[in-house]
Amino acid sequence: MEPKIGIVICGLQNSRQFVSNAYIQSVRYSKGLPVVLPLVRSDHLLEEYIALCDGFLFCGGEDITPLLFGQEPKDGIGRTDITLDLFQIRLMKKILKTTKPVFSICRGMQIFNVACGGTICQDTMLQSGNILNHMQHSDTKSDVSHRITTRRGSHLKRCIGSCLYVNSFHHQVIETIGQGLTACAHASDKTVEALELSEHPFALGVQWHPECMYRTSSEMRELFSEFIFHCAS
Repeated sequence: MEPKIGIVICGLQNSRQFVSNAYIQSVRYSKGLPVVLPLVRSDHLLEEYIALCDGFLFCGGEDITPLLFGQEPKDGIGRTDITLDLFQIRLMKKILKTTKPVFSICRGMQIFNVACGGTICQDTMLQSGNILNHMQHSDTKSDVSHRITTRRGSHLKRCIGSCLYVNSFHHQVIETIGQGLTACAHASDKTVEALELSEHPFALGVQWHPECMYRTSSEMRELFSEFIFHCAS
C-alpha cells in the first residue's frame, strides 16, 4: 500500500486554502498517496492528521510573522498570516515528537527552524557582506540559480551528493539554527540551504524548491524517493 503523505496547505487566498500542484505531483510520481491537510484550529484534529498520515510535506509560501520568533517587523518583510503560521508551527511541533518523516521546503524549512526555536533573517538586504540574490527571475521555476555544498556525513549528501546547482525563490534566510538542528548544506555566501534534525529517522528541510525541479533533476527525484521510502518503512 502506498504511504499516505500529508501535504500541509501552502496558504490562504480569497477564503480558499491551496496547495500548488507540483507538490502533489512530486509525491504521486514518487509513489506516495497525497493527502492535502487544510488549516484547522483543533488540537484533536491535528492528532488525527498525525495518526492518519505516514509522513508530512511542508510547502513553500509567504513570510512568517516575526513575533513568532521573537522579533518585530523590519524593512523588507513580506506578507504574513499569523493564523496559518500558528497552525503550521503547532503541527510541526507535534509531528517532531513522533518518528514520522517530515520533509519541509522553502517556507516549510523556515517553519521547521522556528518550531525548533530558531530565528529568521527577515530579508537578505539586512545582511552584511556579499550576499547572493536568492530570488531568481527565470523563464521557468526548474531553472537553476546557484550552487550548494552539502555537509560531509549528512543524510542529504548521501541523497544528492557533495554539491549541486539548485533553484532559489526566497528573500528570507535562516538566522539562528533551532535546537537539535544541523545545517547540512550552504550556498557560497554561507546561507543555510538545508537543515536536518539529529536523532530523527528523516526530518529534513531544504531552502530551494525540489518539486519544481522534479522532472529535470535526478537528484530531486532521489530526494523525494528517499522521503517516501522512509514514510513506507
